[in-house]
Amino acid sequence: MKQLSYFVIIFTLALAQVQAQEVAILKYNGGGDWYANPTALPNLIRFCNENAGTEINEKPQTVEVGSSTIFQYPFLHMTGHGNVVFSDEEADNLRTYLFSGGFLHIDDNYGMAPYLKKALEKVFPNSTLEELGSDHPIFKEIFKFPDGLPKIHEHDGKRPQALGVFQENRLVLLFTTESDLGDGWEDPSVHNDPEEIRTKALQMGANIMNYAFKN
Repeated sequence: MKQLSYFVIIFTLALAQVQAQEVAILKYNGGGDWYANPTALPNLIRFCNENAGTEINEKPQTVEVGSSTIFQYPFLHMTGHGNVVFSDEEADNLRTYLFSGGFLHIDDNYGMAPYLKKALEKVFPNSTLEELGSDHPIFKEIFKFPDGLPKIHEHDGKRPQALGVFQENRLVLLFTTESDLGDGWEDPSVHNDPEEIRTKALQMGANIMNYAFKN
């Protein structure tokens, strides 16, 4: 029965990828603000559709970590500032989703990293986050970032990092930290970022989405 369920999951995810380019926001427990940056993802989707040749539904949905609904979305986005907690069942569900062909991008709004890394130990007990070098294809997809992940929100001045989890050489999870891409994706009036900074953030986001849908 477990084997049958596994094949049903793979078929569902493959069907979602064929039918449409869909993205969803991942809702998690623990008290962290999973709902942060409400204008960020819609703005990124619009930018991708206009500049990267995608045809993504401009209204992202919200899905819970433990729900089977996540298998309908080949791309999940997660963000926040605070605590992240996955139950055993949620961790199993997320792992199955990612190892079945799904992709998760997590963008740290500053403050999420220590909680997230602990939560991911439950999802990936045999894997660790690896830093992506500036030569990784994700930095060359459509827009070129020869120095790797751009710094969008200075905050504490630390260098930005793109960290990933791989499964059989496929990047299944990307964690961007000390950058705050979502800051640059939001409406201009929210943070008053210079247009050059917003453009960098949107271009990097487009690279991430394009890479995820291709792989």
